[in-house]
Amino acid sequence: MVTEANSLLPFIDAHHHFYDLERGDYQDMLGSGNPKYTELFGDYSAIRRSYLIHDLLRDFEGSNVVKSVHAEAGWTGPDPVDETKLVQQVADEFGFPHGIVAFTDLSKPGAATELERHCAYRNMRGIRVYWQDELLGHAEFERNLRVLGSLGLSCDLSATWEAMRTARKLAEAHPKIQFILGHTGWPRARTEQYFRDWREAMRVLAEAPNVAVKISGLGMGDHTWTPASIRPWILETIAIFGTNRCMFATNWPVDSLWSTFKFLVDTYRDTISTFAVEEQAKMLAGNAERLYRLVDRPA
Repeated sequence: MVTEANSLLPFIDAHHHFYDLERGDYQDMLGSGNPKYTELFGDYSAIRRSYLIHDLLRDFEGSNVVKSVHAEAGWTGPDPVDETKLVQQVADEFGFPHGIVAFTDLSKPGAATELERHCAYRNMRGIRVYWQDELLGHAEFERNLRVLGSLGLSCDLSATWEAMRTARKLAEAHPKIQFILGHTGWPRARTEQYFRDWREAMRVLAEAPNVAVKISGLGMGDHTWTPASIRPWILETIAIFGTNRCMFATNWPVDSLWSTFKFLVDTYRDTISTFAVEEQAKMLAGNAERLYRLVDRPA
């Protein structure tokens, strides 16, 4: 259960979004939305509106959130660096977020220059890659990934279990890059066979020591989730990756479709409450701070 002791442990939200539909280009949040998102989320009209830093900070209340990481929010404008600029402006004014995970298509010519332009913003920490097996060995992708590594950026992987074996090859080919698997490996189904396939693939990926994992997004495949229903996925992920390579995140406001912020974070706290306090502290905050390098940098 959530005790007074572990409720006081700081929490770093390692993956959230915000977006201003009046200042940014987010076509998937306009009109009737995107059919692929509807297939995944169901009716997501509740979040097809501006979700601003004020909304996020309000949702943080009561969960002892001390730092956070903004993940790219589906910017559809021609220049992804514009989103990084907007997020940095928010961070400079409000103190959140402390890290930015942006988007650049690493398979395109010119990505190296775009990466350098992202890095003009001091909270820039990494790039999110929607992993596909065919990217492995793609000359332009590999070249730009090496540039990413030279810039000291991490690489967020959006990979389901089917892609984890080749994702491991990618991580092994670039041992100096910190890879971070997003959303607990995006489990889409809740059958026993799916769980076994996911668990085995996670074990394979975890053999690469430079891969960590964000425990998040579990509502996307379980819209009626309960603490009991997501508990096995959380504990199995920790068993596979260990307490030094796991961090928690909320995927807010997407997961607000199925929960409140505090209930989700309290569920995380409750699920790991039997771990040593030092291990809880690492998974709730310390690992995210270390892996995303969330230390103050000069303006």
